[in-house]
Amino acid sequence: MTTTTPEAVEHPVRKSSPGAASGPRRRAGRIRRIGLPYLLLLPALILELLVHLVPMVIGIVMSFKELTQFYIRDWGTAPWSGFDNYRMSVDFDAPVGEALLHSFFVTVGFTLLSVGLCWLIGTAAAIFMQDTFRGRGLLRALFLVPYALPVYAAVITWVFMFQHDNGLVNHVLHDQLHLTDKPSFWLIGDNSFWALLTVSVWKGWPFAFLIVMAGLQNIPRELYEAAALDGAGVWQQIRRITLPSLRPVNQVLVLVLFLWTFNDFNTPYVLFGKAAPEAADLISVHIYQASFVTWNFGTGSAMSVLLLLFLLLVTGVYLAVTSRGRRAADV
Repeated sequence: MTTTTPEAVEHPVRKSSPGAASGPRRRAGRIRRIGLPYLLLLPALILELLVHLVPMVIGIVMSFKELTQFYIRDWGTAPWSGFDNYRMSVDFDAPVGEALLHSFFVTVGFTLLSVGLCWLIGTAAAIFMQDTFRGRGLLRALFLVPYALPVYAAVITWVFMFQHDNGLVNHVLHDQLHLTDKPSFWLIGDNSFWALLTVSVWKGWPFAFLIVMAGLQNIPRELYEAAALDGAGVWQQIRRITLPSLRPVNQVLVLVLFLWTFNDFNTPYVLFGKAAPEAADLISVHIYQASFVTWNFGTGSAMSVLLLLFLLLVTGVYLAVTSRGRRAADV
């Protein structure tokens, strides 16, 4: 007959205790490992919330209020107007809606031309820079100067160049090349559109050049060598190899350029001031004038919300079309 001592009874308990406690400790350690990245991202998420989402929500609320200069001290007391601001903005028979529609068409034409020229010049420069030659590094650095310069400094320089009497543009076109009968006014009238387009393309194409040049690094050189052996010329290589290989890069590049250009406020504001000419009345400046010049913040907020919805719609359609085209190409 065996007797059970207290030590024998306690021994299994002591043996199983570390194993029983290790499970919760492992789970706690796993939770800490999983939660640590989110904890590190929390300050950035809070700042993103404060900088972007909160003003966006406030702007949407303001679009439903009759917010004018009389309520600017305490905008929360402004009376609710419902959808009146939106009805006024889309009433294209009324002066406010007609002006907004004109600004929208000007912005669409400006954006299409600017994005197309930025992509074309940037792609051509990136393809040209693929060949090795003396001074290529210096030329690449010079190409990136417009993109690296601060926007205000660059645009103010263009303001001086577009001056009527002593600007560099009129000096070259009229005095030296004799392409015009008289010095042109570039910052007023119909020429303001082309002045704005020139500045936009000048400061935007280096970004396209940088992105396309990075995408070209992923194309194997063996493809070009094989195409050259088969008798393909330079244009055939660009058409059959370069452009198809750059399709994913170009899809993202065109979308980013479109959003940046359509929302561009700094360039026209610095170039023309608060009152942009009718030919260069971009929708960003138009909304600014509706809000801060006429002091009708409710209508300006409604225009901003409509612009946001339009950009979301265009982005969604563009992504759907490009993804469907990518799937069809893969098949």
